[in-house]
Amino acid sequence: MTDKPYEPLRPTKGPVGEFFAPVAGFGVTFSSMFKPTVTEEYPRKKTPPQTRYHGRHQLNRYADGLEKCIGCELCAWACPADAIYVEGADNADLAENDGSAEPVHMSPGERYGRVYQINYLRCIFCALCIEACPTRALTMSNDYEIAGPSREGMIYEKQDILAPLSEGMLAGPHPMVEGTTDTEYYRGEVTAPTAAQVDWVREHRPDEPTLDAAAAVVAGDAPPPTPDQHRLRPDQDRAAATRAAAQESNLDGRTALGTEAHP
Repeated sequence: MTDKPYEPLRPTKGPVGEFFAPVAGFGVTFSSMFKPTVTEEYPRKKTPPQTRYHGRHQLNRYADGLEKCIGCELCAWACPADAIYVEGADNADLAENDGSAEPVHMSPGERYGRVYQINYLRCIFCALCIEACPTRALTMSNDYEIAGPSREGMIYEKQDILAPLSEGMLAGPHPMVEGTTDTEYYRGEVTAPTAAQVDWVREHRPDEPTLDAAAAVVAGDAPPPTPDQHRLRPDQDRAAATRAAAQESNLDGRTALGTEAHP
């Protein structure tokens, strides 16, 4: 045992260091005051996320405008949060209601998704529904602007997540490409609407808005359509963003069907 006093291993501060010790923590604050701002000014300026980001779902279409969803409900079964509700229907019912002798389709094959709902109050964005889809109908976009002012508005209906019609696509229902089955659609062999489809829509729905663009593709005056997806809304000032969100919530078409069918 020694009588030598204890000496700390850490160096001790001098008189100047002891004097500024009470305010030394503010050094980080003062140094950051002169650095450029890195805060994202959302929603005035929006930065798109990475392509692998799991955002709002999208129901995709084929190049002729038919929907890829066949109403198999596998996505609903795969969802661990029970956030998806699907009701399938037969394409044959479309022809009976339309009074057409020729088979018409909303999607290739026998069935299509008549009701499709996603409850974003439950969704955990795990993408298990994407892996379960056999026709690659359901994917996820980079749109993260999903928040809303009401619980009812957070239940997205089919029209809310259905992919927008690209220029040159022909809105359904209409016949499939002549001489094809659903297999050719699944293989990606359908690249554009055909003259027979355009003629059928012109006969049964002459006021269809997508008819002229599809006819231009068939005539060779326009390129074949390319798939489109939901995107972030453009940059806007804060006041405009608030007004747009309020107006969208007031005019929302998502009615009590979502809450009754899938509470």
